[in-house]
Amino acid sequence: MQLVRRLLLFLFLAQCVGLAAFPKTVKKAPVASAARPNIILITLDTTRADRMGFLGSERGLTPNLDALATQSVVFTRAYAQVPLTTPSHAALLTGTYPQFSHLEDLGAPLRPEIPYLPDLLHGHGYDTAAFLGAYILDPGATAPGFDRGFDVYDAHFHQRKPGEDRYKSVERRAEDVANRALGWLSRHQQRPFFIWLHFYDAHDPYDPPEPFKSHYASAPYDGEIAYTDSIVGSFLEVLRKHGLYQNAVIAIAADHGEAFGEHGEERHGMFLYDETIHVPLLLKLPAGRMGGKRVEERVALAEVAPTLLEAAGIPAPAAMQAQSLFALMDAGKMDAAKSSSGDKGKTERPIYSETNYAHRAFGWSELRSWRTGKYLYVEAPKRELYDQSSDPDAGKNLAGGAKAVADTLESQLADFQQKTSSVRTEPTKLDPTQAEKLRALGYLASDSASTNSSEKAAVDPKDKIEIANKFHRSLVDLEEDRYDEAIAELSEVVRLEPDIASGHLELGRALVHRQKYQEALPVLRTATEKNPSSGMAHYELGLALIKTGQWEAALPEMQAAVVCTPKSAQLHFYSAAVHLRLKHIPEATAEFENSLKIDPDHFLANLKYGEMLFKVGDAAGALPKLMRAAKVDPKSAEAHAFLADAYRQLGQLQNASRERAKAAELKNQAPE
Repeated sequence: MQLVRRLLLFLFLAQCVGLAAFPKTVKKAPVASAARPNIILITLDTTRADRMGFLGSERGLTPNLDALATQSVVFTRAYAQVPLTTPSHAALLTGTYPQFSHLEDLGAPLRPEIPYLPDLLHGHGYDTAAFLGAYILDPGATAPGFDRGFDVYDAHFHQRKPGEDRYKSVERRAEDVANRALGWLSRHQQRPFFIWLHFYDAHDPYDPPEPFKSHYASAPYDGEIAYTDSIVGSFLEVLRKHGLYQNAVIAIAADHGEAFGEHGEERHGMFLYDETIHVPLLLKLPAGRMGGKRVEERVALAEVAPTLLEAAGIPAPAAMQAQSLFALMDAGKMDAAKSSSGDKGKTERPIYSETNYAHRAFGWSELRSWRTGKYLYVEAPKRELYDQSSDPDAGKNLAGGAKAVADTLESQLADFQQKTSSVRTEPTKLDPTQAEKLRALGYLASDSASTNSSEKAAVDPKDKIEIANKFHRSLVDLEEDRYDEAIAELSEVVRLEPDIASGHLELGRALVHRQKYQEALPVLRTATEKNPSSGMAHYELGLALIKTGQWEAALPEMQAAVVCTPKSAQLHFYSAAVHLRLKHIPEATAEFENSLKIDPDHFLANLKYGEMLFKVGDAAGALPKLMRAAKVDPKSAEAHAFLADAYRQLGQLQNASRERAKAAELKNQAPE
């Protein structure tokens, strides 16, 4: 069977476009200087440590990563700081903790004062490029600021349309990501480079391509791991072929793992146990230095950024909180048992992790964890303590019978958090378009939590995990257009947990989609009552009112949405559109202007503002708006048609004729 699998893998890899995409005429790269090696970072989304052969797995999923591990330093106990993609990558790339960067949740912005590995490398002469596997790291939406310091940041995704392949909208296959990266590498070898590849494949829904789909039909998650490993192997082979491997620094890490029912959790984001926090991490140094070394000491993903800076000979800035891993690597193989027993000759590194997802999505308690010595401590309304030397699966909570130990670790965690925190900024607010794309990836948006009273925030997520699982299953149903199933699941959620605003919001949205507007209205009103600060709840209620012809009633909901989310160009546009429908021209003008101040390239704001100006007789004012709309979306027949009308009214007949012809051409090309 193993031989058959290897043959299938070989046949698949022989067809990989990635290998063919790299030009055969490329000259071998010059050897990079020791001070400025090329740096390659590969992040594996949602990849459990226990699936890696080099970490003890016997499933045979990762032959290429296992081979790389023999030439790399392997960190056997690496831990993520957050079990969510965007904030975990933020810790990895900034060398700071989430309580300092405040990149704790999906959509939080990377502030310019936070140190950022790509920006620092770019400032020291590196060519920089990133090739991303999913919308979750798109700087235009859920990862604002992540493109800082990059010459190229390839993350152009869009909302999935009915019947559209998810791999051509909100996600890309690893093969596509690798192809794009190889194309860039073929043109950028004159200076040292930093390139980041993000492979999203292991994230649900688990749907590996053939032959992995058939071979792992009963374990599709494992199939995604095996497929991703094959692409990593193809990519590394091309690097070897073109002289880019031997002297490069190559770091490979997962951002977080995945839960399959352990501790009751499905997927990730809710809890801080090893299934989602323990991640693979390996580092290949130039010329195979320290290849095969295994570091048994606990390490944090936040330590990757200062480590790569040291590998490049660049000092880490003072604001970078984490330490480089070179001290551990140079010290040789760490004896975890001695370290855990308090050997004063060794300095142990406790590991901090957190998740706010339960709080932001459902209003329940935040969780924080502290791994030190032999213990895992979880700060929660019902706090937890596990002796991982005898209970690695964290199955026996010792907190009740070991109060002194739990108190000590709680104090250490609080002290660490206090020392590593910065002043909190305003919470992240996503607009409806951003929220929709997050839903397409199975996540609830940040402002969907109900108003968090102290009573609500004291709810322990452990006691509500099945509600969260049911909720996330409904999001999968919505993404797969199984609206009746989703409505049934969400109806059960709001019955069991009537105070969860997000339950009412998502149920109302599903009912609107099924055109059950009268049923949706009271559900969405409840959502706004449960969470009056949710811009999305007010927007969805306003939309449902519009669907029932209640434009006057919709206006205050759209205005409330703007008040809740004032930096959303999309919501300002919707407010303008309602004002326009009600013939409130001055108010519509002000809201169109507000939308375009935030996003000058907002297509619909430019288009509808231009149309409005044209219809009130201001063709000269309409012209620049319509020109911008046509530039943003050159395939919009409507934009070209109104542009033709504006030119005609201004006496520019040649331009009018050209735009009229373009509009007609586009209308003819449009599918029926």
